[in-house]
Amino acid sequence: MSEPRAALDLLFPTPALRIDLEQTSLGLDLAFAGGVAGGLFSDALDRAPVGPTAWKPASFAADLFVPAFVASCFTIGDGQLVSQKHLVKLVTSPPVDPAVVLHRRAVVDELVTHPSRREALHALYTDLLRLRSMLEGATGAGKWDANRRQLDILALVKKLFDRLAEPPAEGASSSALARLSDYGKRVLASEPYRSLADLLRYDESMATLSLKVGIGADGRIRGFQLLSVEEDRSNPFVSSAWRRWLAKVELFVRGYRFGDGEVMARLIDAVFDGLRDELAPLVQLVGDLEFYLGALGLRDAAAARGLSMCLPKLAEPGEPRVLEGLWNPLLLASGVAPVPCDLRLDRHDACVLVTGPNSGGKTRLLQSVGLSQVLAQVGLFVPARAGCVMLGSSLVVSLIQETRVDQAEGRLGMELLRIRELFESLPPGAMVILDELCSGTNPSEGEEIFELVIRMLTRLRPQTFITTHFLAFATRLEAAGEIEELRFLQVELDPNHLPTYQFTPGVAQTSLAGKAAARLGVTGEQLLALIERNLAAAAKPAQGSQAP
Repeated sequence: MSEPRAALDLLFPTPALRIDLEQTSLGLDLAFAGGVAGGLFSDALDRAPVGPTAWKPASFAADLFVPAFVASCFTIGDGQLVSQKHLVKLVTSPPVDPAVVLHRRAVVDELVTHPSRREALHALYTDLLRLRSMLEGATGAGKWDANRRQLDILALVKKLFDRLAEPPAEGASSSALARLSDYGKRVLASEPYRSLADLLRYDESMATLSLKVGIGADGRIRGFQLLSVEEDRSNPFVSSAWRRWLAKVELFVRGYRFGDGEVMARLIDAVFDGLRDELAPLVQLVGDLEFYLGALGLRDAAAARGLSMCLPKLAEPGEPRVLEGLWNPLLLASGVAPVPCDLRLDRHDACVLVTGPNSGGKTRLLQSVGLSQVLAQVGLFVPARAGCVMLGSSLVVSLIQETRVDQAEGRLGMELLRIRELFESLPPGAMVILDELCSGTNPSEGEEIFELVIRMLTRLRPQTFITTHFLAFATRLEAAGEIEELRFLQVELDPNHLPTYQFTPGVAQTSLAGKAAARLGVTGEQLLALIERNLAAAAKPAQGSQAP
């Protein structure tokens, strides 16, 4: 791969051409020749690698609903993403090198600080989608003049290169966005681009005619007189009339039987061949732009609902974890107004036990923390007003799974397998998110396993969040204070014992099972009323069957 062709990479400090150049170039050739039935851009991006990562998407993507999150939250206007699959890969594959994270944050920060540059980037993306449509949308080249279609494509290609070469508004760029202008300027200085410009100028104005037009009393044209014809002799594609005539005679004598349209077609192909190596990187650029513009679209949608997003401070070991105004983007995507909360911990390698009633927001908190970590790790905004997070070596999320017909173990066995799988793939410094650990076991055995898991986890110093309904057990752990890394959060309740979706230090004193039972109609009085109603209903048919 040559350096110039890699220069359009906006995602990595050392630019790379990540798409398959040979296959993409072949696809561009076929699409330019006669159109393809879609898939050129998306297929190239779907196959493209997204850089080295230590994270395993299988350990968190499904439980955090990342594909659904990307599909519904990363929006660019009203259009659909060219490759949602590529974007999901980028989001679920945080880079190993922290320098890549800083590189992407610099791009995001510049786009927010200079709105005009974001507008220019969006205009570039729109033109790239037009190019995609023109290349992939022509499945019947006979529907219009083939030369005209290809000239229109080349005109859009020239517009794209001209747009790339435009210097950024409000001064020089300090991020990877400067690569766009550098790439465009290099292309504009090349011989293939000059040939492209000459061909399009020839197509638009081979010659200038001066006419004298006669107008009648009724305002209609009565006639016109040709005064002069001025050909653009500076254009290398323009030759004099006698040279064109001699060329046709020579070709006729030598036995060639092709017309002016075929000559034009060969000129168009020659110009396209010269530009092919510069076009393939534009396909990769589409995926890079969707990464940044999609993230900005999520930020816009949040702002429209009064929610904030930020680039969090990247913490050093020992610094506190802070997420102020943390909210759940999955709720935003589903049309539910998220309630922001503040999360403050004195250390990142704490093991946090979260307690509280059902429907109090515990699982939503875990999702918010997990998605925040994912977005911070790839260099994008997190759903919070302000924050301080530490990059982790991996992420493991395990939520309660439904019982399956084909499972070989009971609930205790499945829970033990879940714990085993956690430790098999957990590196030091990772983030661990567990929902309802040991909930499928009896309390005495569950508490013993629970404490074992916590003590073993602390050896790896992970960033851990665990929800539990073992309230008495959590209270004993808090009172004992034997595990230094343990921290406790509880769902905050209002005076009516309803959850506020905020979290405060401590252990919940009750799961409010009684209130939940009353709300769902499962108190003793409510169940007795149902029994009496059913007995009365059963007695009526028997009484009706007796003889008068």
